[in-house]
Amino acid sequence: MTRLLPEPQYEHGSAERTAVLLINLGTPEAPTPPAVRRYLKEFLSDPRVVEIPRALWWPILNGVILNTRPKKSAEKYAAIWTPDGSPLKVHCEKQTKLLRGFLGNCGHHVVVEYAMRYGHPSIADTLARLKSEGCKRILLMPLYPQYSSSTTATALDATFGWVSKLRNQPEIRAIRSFADDPGYIDALANSVR
Repeated sequence: MTRLLPEPQYEHGSAERTAVLLINLGTPEAPTPPAVRRYLKEFLSDPRVVEIPRALWWPILNGVILNTRPKKSAEKYAAIWTPDGSPLKVHCEKQTKLLRGFLGNCGHHVVVEYAMRYGHPSIADTLARLKSEGCKRILLMPLYPQYSSSTTATALDATFGWVSKLRNQPEIRAIRSFADDPGYIDALANSVR
């Protein structure tokens, strides 16, 4: 039986808000073996990422990978880590801020936030915060141009897993892919030029 999450008290006359949630893969919290181990465990435990039967995969993951890979991966993360943190998180924060400003300049009164599928800020925590701030409509924007089960689908799984526990659900829409969008193609062409 699914336990429903408690709902905040409804206030009459409160303005409904719309949010855009940018979703990225995720990153360890620090370039250290313990942080990388936590990140890899969450990431590689997802059946959409590793489609091997659990009985076969679990001993490999817990017996080999999580005991050998975190140290090597932490060294590689440390080589690219910036003073502001993980490059993925830093760029995601920057994209969020720029999109928020762009939409605001265009006259759209929307909340723009980001979440990570694995790590922090998590999809569930960010959605809970958006809902508590009165966002009744949320557009999900997984930041993967083409659809894949191991990227877009798992982000949507995490979203709808959270939504399934709510008594009063917000309206959720999702962008499935944008690899063939003219604006995206123009941006790629401009970056090549």
